Amino acid sequence: MTNNTPHPSVWDQNYRATADFKYGEQPNAFLVAQAARLAPASRILLPGDGEGRNGVWLAERGHAAFSIDGSAVGLERAQDLARRRGVTLHTTHADLGAWQPEPASFDAVVAIYLHLPPALRAPVHRKLVQALGPGGLLILEAFHPDQLPLSSGGPKDVAMLYTLAMLRADFADMTELLAEETDAVLDEGSGHQGPAKVTRWIGQR
Repeated sequence: MTNNTPHPSVWDQNYRATADFKYGEQPNAFLVAQAARLAPASRILLPGDGEGRNGVWLAERGHAAFSIDGSAVGLERAQDLARRRGVTLHTTHADLGAWQPEPASFDAVVAIYLHLPPALRAPVHRKLVQALGPGGLLILEAFHPDQLPLSSGGPKDVAMLYTLAMLRADFADMTELLAEETDAVLDEGSGHQGPAKVTRWIGQR
């Protein structure tokens, strides 16, 4: 289950439609900017990691990265990228709606453009919090509703775009460390290109 979580076969088709990585092979810029917050050798869960660009980058920095996604094609590419970079990436092919994490099993969660429909968003977000141990961090970047008319990526369903108010409600049990709704310019493969409106949130359990 990746980015805007349609049926996994749709994401398989999306990834197969291009020979290159749909969102590029480089990590998300917000993750890079915030990575110093992560303790050395952290166990990090990456839901909806797609083709693995963020998980592989974290593994290169000595973290144990665990990518979970509903697209088998995306995860195959993620493993290929990990092999080329000489690192280990732990991958799980699963539907986040049915998946159950082991409680308190991760030091951090990195959710980059994990767009979920309203019926799944809050329950999945609660599971991500449960997966964190005490003091664990959650780093999130997603598209804001103002992204809808822009062509730089994201779901075309406003119900799947996130405001700070939504995230604060979903993660009410966490301590907020960073929160912003801001403009960005994306350069992430063919899938995310150009001016964008994003919502960013970091919290600690």
